[in-house]
Amino acid sequence: MVRKKPSVEPIKKDLPIYPIGVAARLLDVHPRTLRIYEDEGLINPTRVGNRRLYSANDLTWIGCLRRLIHDEGISIPGILKLLRYATCYEITECPSAIHCTCDAVVDRAIPRTLRLAGDALAERKAKEQDIAARKQALAKIAGNEAKDRKVC
Repeated sequence: MVRKKPSVEPIKKDLPIYPIGVAARLLDVHPRTLRIYEDEGLINPTRVGNRRLYSANDLTWIGCLRRLIHDEGISIPGILKLLRYATCYEITECPSAIHCTCDAVVDRAIPRTLRLAGDALAERKAKEQDIAARKQALAKIAGNEAKDRKVC
């Protein structure tokens, strides 16, 4: 009887497999640093029970964060504010050859609708329009992801 060899496939970059201790060691940081980034809203590791699991994409993004904080001197609140208006590769000034193939792209830019301040009804309608526009943009990105990667 001949045994069939199992097919070995590479690990997906978005698969959360690294616990916080391993991720911290790979990044050469203290686990508390990763917890601080999570508390500040810069990263969102997958939770399995009480355990935080990080993917290769998370590690790439954390590496970019570390460069922004230590090399560029941008504070954590500054990074959060920048992410509201631009994608991560625009902030880190990644060359197009890198950001077109990067799976760890972070895009939290929020479209904003103009409205009169103090008008609760106008603010609520603008917020609904912003949410709808964001959902539409995310759906478009997901639908055109393969097409965009070929263009770059």
